[in-house]
Amino acid sequence: MDLLTKFIDTYPVFIKGMLLTFQLTVVAVFIAIFIGLFFAFLKISKIKVLEWIADIYIFLVRGTPLVVQIFIFYFGLTALDISQFWSVVLGLAFHNGAYIAEIFRGSIQSIDKGQMEAGRSLGMTAGLAMRRIILPQAFRRAMPPLGNQFIIALKDSSLASFIGMYELFNVATTYGSNEYDYMSYLLIVAVYYLVLVLIFSVLVNMAEKKMASSD
Repeated sequence: MDLLTKFIDTYPVFIKGMLLTFQLTVVAVFIAIFIGLFFAFLKISKIKVLEWIADIYIFLVRGTPLVVQIFIFYFGLTALDISQFWSVVLGLAFHNGAYIAEIFRGSIQSIDKGQMEAGRSLGMTAGLAMRRIILPQAFRRAMPPLGNQFIIALKDSSLASFIGMYELFNVATTYGSNEYDYMSYLLIVAVYYLVLVLIFSVLVNMAEKKMASSD
């Protein structure tokens, strides 16, 4: 009962933290999709220099911890006076963009080459055929892994607490520290994360079904 009381008493503060976590994740993934698509095109460009640029970016992201990347944006770009919010957003976007690039690359390359040839035979340019024929199909195939990456980004947003952002995880650790009861508040914050993951999972499933029905 004591745990339930704490859950009810801290509800307003945790909701604020949850909304901030939601904002961080949505904005970061939105930017990461454009970053990922850009580097996916570099990967499939067949121009060695562009492929190397994409490979270096993906290697750097996968080879270093996300928390280090967030710290680089927060402490390394002080001259630009970037806020905590945008430091975390850019760090998450930079990190997730590398994984999304591989998702898009695989989805684009999984489309039969005859689709591009058919578009070109109708008088389309390569860019137009890519935009109107290949990408719509690639997006549909990329939806499940994109949904998974979105959920990963949601959980990774907890690293924002390392630079003092009062997001969901930081709310829990602050209450736990003040009341010397970390376990109760960690269990409470786990519930909020599960709710967010459930919401995102439902939205992704709805988007997948809508795209499937449009076929």
